[in-house]
Formats: sequence, structure tokens, C-alpha cells
Amino acid sequence: MIYEMTGDILLSHAVAIAHGIAPNDHFDSGLALALRDRWPAMVRDFRHWARAHHPKPGTLFVWGGTHHEGGGTEIISLLTQDGDHHNDARPGKATLTNVDRALRALATQLREAKTASLALPRLATGVGGLAWSDVEPLVREHLGALTIPIYLYTTYRAGIAAAEPRA
Repeated sequence: MIYEMTGDILLSHAVAIAHGIAPNDHFDSGLALALRDRWPAMVRDFRHWARAHHPKPGTLFVWGGTHHEGGGTEIISLLTQDGDHHNDARPGKATLTNVDRALRALATQLREAKTASLALPRLATGVGGLAWSDVEPLVREHLGALTIPIYLYTTYRAGIAAAEPRA
């Protein structure tokens, strides 16, 4: 079930938080920056993984859970943007094809890991550059049928916890 939320996604009680990035992301703006500030080890682990695997857009990087410093929060990075693996390359823009593939992979990950709940921002609409009116139908298509609560943070309010319904 998808619930639209207003508030600060970092204050979510969801088991996992998903967000969109590029394969060469610098985590220097938006939600990625807030995640970097809160869990710097996640960014180091992502960079190490990206250098070793050269991930393609449309895939996922899963970090955290009960066995990492996230204190139980799992961070799922959806590679929604293009980006070269050169050190000086800037992340590219998101594409609907990448978002579609990443959301399909996310739905599979959530089912296989038996994740209890997920918080998700307006994916790929900030730095990614896509229109929410194009992305939202993909979110609903891939995640709407899941039986877990999906907290879709459509309006950001810093420091304000949303009233998330419990499943």
C-alpha cells in the first residue's frame, strides 16, 4: 500500500529508505547529501562497490540493515541516473528507462528480503531532472501491489516527522 507523506524522510520509521543516484554519484546534494552526512560509511562502501563492479543504471546498491552502523535502517540506492566511472565525471540525468528498471529491481529486492516497509522520495525529480508526473506512474506500477507500507514522501519538510500509518 502506498501512502503519500509530507515530512522529513530521514525521520521515517520505515525499515528501508530508497533514493536515486548515478553510478558515479558524489552524494553532494539533496537526499544523497543528507544520507552521506548521516551515514558516511555508506558512501565509502558505495564508492568501493562501484569501482569494483562498474554498475549500470537500473541496478541497486543495498547497504545497512541490522548489521551495519545504520542502526537497522537499510539504504537502497537506485541507479536512476547515467554516469561515467571516471573520477572527474559528473553524474548525468535520470531516464525513465533507468527508473523503470531500478523500480523493478527494487520490488524484487523488497519481496526477496521480506522488507517490512519502505520510505521513498519523489524519485529522480531533483538532480535527476525528471518530471514527477512521468515518474509517479512507474512507482505505482512497480510498488503499488506490494503488501508492505510504502511511504512516498511527496513533500519535504525538514525536521518534521510524517504521521506514517502502521501496517
